[in-house]
Amino acid sequence: MPNVTMYTTATCPFCIQAERLLKARGVAEIIKIRVDLEPGLRRVMMERTRRRTVPQIFIGDLHVGGYEELAALDHSGKLLPLLAGTST
Repeated sequence: MPNVTMYTTATCPFCIQAERLLKARGVAEIIKIRVDLEPGLRRVMMERTRRRTVPQIFIGDLHVGGYEELAALDHSGKLLPLLAGTST
């Protein structure tokens, strides 16, 4: 399973939903980057994603987007193959 990285804050409801969805799909560990604790990390996130809001989710090196994009991948059946590392 590829690493899952999520830029997040402590009180973001979409971050909590994203984490719940990922765990429900078998992700045991999420690398959380707390942009509320270190403002410099938000700049890194913005450079990496061209977005300002959290969550911003990566599966391996692939930028998935935020919670809505993650949920859309799940509903379309594309999330599990990504998490398994079998997506093309």
